[in-house]
Amino acid sequence: MGVATRHTYQASALIFDEGAPVAGLFLIEAGSVKIVRFSKDGREHTLRVFGRGDTFNDVPAFDGGPNAATAIAFTDVVLWRIARPDLQVLAARYPILAWALLESIARRTRYLVNLVHDLSARNVKARLARLLLEQAQATEQPTPLLTQEEMASRLGTVREVVGRALRNLVANGLIEFDRHRLIIRDAERLAEEADL
Repeated sequence: MGVATRHTYQASALIFDEGAPVAGLFLIEAGSVKIVRFSKDGREHTLRVFGRGDTFNDVPAFDGGPNAATAIAFTDVVLWRIARPDLQVLAARYPILAWALLESIARRTRYLVNLVHDLSARNVKARLARLLLEQAQATEQPTPLLTQEEMASRLGTVREVVGRALRNLVANGLIEFDRHRLIIRDAERLAEEADL
């Protein structure tokens, strides 16, 4: 049953808009996608960045409502899209697929609960410390330097606040900048700062 269609997008390309009719369920073959929402004044807040093997847009694909957020290609990306009616047929035919999608939604729900906790219980410096540690673990190399604007978008704040928090972490010897990289100098103290 050939129901999935293959799509390619260049970095920064719009995949779908928040509020538009459901675009279907997407699976990432290669590259990464960021899921964002925008404030009324146009400030971007990154909810999550998904990579190879991840699915996204699960909730609208199941409930038929509009896209809950905007999807933008974070890097060049190759995606497979399954329209909602085709997904319904596949889930009925293959219960193991339906269960895997439910587990995926459960993981996303857990992630969002943790995100709400972070935004309400941790200050920006603690959230930034956690982001830097997560980035370092994901790459197992010196952390690729995100722009302060991208960090702010992921942390639910503004660039100026991120800049102050970064300067504080540098002054305390927890991190340092080396050209286009950010190097963690004291992971243990950074983890303490992140309240992990």
